[in-house]
Amino acid sequence: MKVLITGGAGYIGTELCVTLDKNPKVKEIIVLDNLSRGNYNLFLHSQIKPGKIKFVKAELLDSISLDKVLKDVDVVYHLAAENTNDEKLHHLHEQINNWGTAELTYAIEESNVKQVIYLSSIAVYGQAKEENNSKSIVEPNTSFGSSKRRGEQHIERLGTKIKTYILRLGEVYGYGASLNMDGLLNSYMFDSQFVGRISVQGNGKQEQSFISLHKVSEILSNLLDNDLAGGIYNLVDEKKSVLDLIDSLKTLNPDMEMVFTNNHLELPSQVAKTDDDLLALYTSPELSFDEELKNFKTHLQLSSM
Repeated sequence: MKVLITGGAGYIGTELCVTLDKNPKVKEIIVLDNLSRGNYNLFLHSQIKPGKIKFVKAELLDSISLDKVLKDVDVVYHLAAENTNDEKLHHLHEQINNWGTAELTYAIEESNVKQVIYLSSIAVYGQAKEENNSKSIVEPNTSFGSSKRRGEQHIERLGTKIKTYILRLGEVYGYGASLNMDGLLNSYMFDSQFVGRISVQGNGKQEQSFISLHKVSEILSNLLDNDLAGGIYNLVDEKKSVLDLIDSLKTLNPDMEMVFTNNHLELPSQVAKTDDDLLALYTSPELSFDEELKNFKTHLQLSSM
């Protein structure tokens, strides 16, 4: 089996490469990435032995490169995206998440790809206190969420011909070779460990859906050769408020300080309902949320020695 991973040098992509490298059914992994974030840890610190992975430096909007790289590919994992939730990055959201996904879709339509797995986001639902299920009405209210929804619409077109999964992802946390601090929890873990202080916006009651990095990578890997019907799924696990996160972090770092800004405000939540059929693809021993954070802390400690 030959696999293509767009954005394969990123936070999730690197971990997925590590997981797929151990799968005997996967004979070749092509990583397509523009390395715009300057992250080379896939090549330096992933501990993947040379041989199975091939790297292609290219942009999603480069249709010539996409046509070449898709030759004889069986499965496409589309992870490449501009994930920064900043309204100032509207142009990048549209260029990468919308039009980049459109170009990839066109190329797949002209290929012999048999399966597509697209990482979208629960941001397509907009912000609400209620848990949205995968059939809820989508009402994105951010540039990022709108661009991911447009990306979904391109990928949905493939579903009539090949097996297609659209996975709406919650916030991913946990240690990985290409660790980034874009998410709230990862940045809190870093600050609580090395700075001793975290900054909290609002009153802390806002909720978010989370899922650990290793759980995401295993589920993505196990989507190969499975009986789960194609379609749209929420890839989320735990629902936590910021105050819940603080309680867990205080257990790990009792001396941690908190600085609240605008603590009279109740900021919007972004939560989604777990799709149990998808989560069932995770077959490793279950860890509690606090156990996951404890392991995260241990990795940070070992990496800083």
